[in-house]
Amino acid sequence: MRRIEFLTGALAASVLAATGARAATQQLWDKAAFDAAQAAGKPILVAVHASWCPICAKQRPILADLANDPAFKDMVMMTVDFDSQKPIVVAFGVQKQSTLIVIRGKNEVGRSTGETDAGRIKALLAKANG
Repeated sequence: MRRIEFLTGALAASVLAATGARAATQQLWDKAAFDAAQAAGKPILVAVHASWCPICAKQRPILADLANDPAFKDMVMMTVDFDSQKPIVVAFGVQKQSTLIVIRGKNEVGRSTGETDAGRIKALLAKANG
């Protein structure tokens, strides 16, 4: 199974569950939701975080604010735990925690590691809106 196919499955189910929501969906990694989101051509954010990471701690409130931004109401936001979800981390080719990956349908459209500037994170997420 190709790496992206593996990852797409989890996000898809979350998108189906979130249909009709006013704010972006924030959830833990779910392969079926990822697959559904990709199949639907939804904008997707995969945030690879670790509980002990200070940069991740700075990203969390920024991502929470952006989840409520009307510009990202259709975005599916998923968190992957850097320490406990290694197969997913490896499948995405992530080297470090605090990595943000934006996807539109089946295509990765942007990636950032260690970014804590709200404006830059917003611009990264905007790449997935097409």
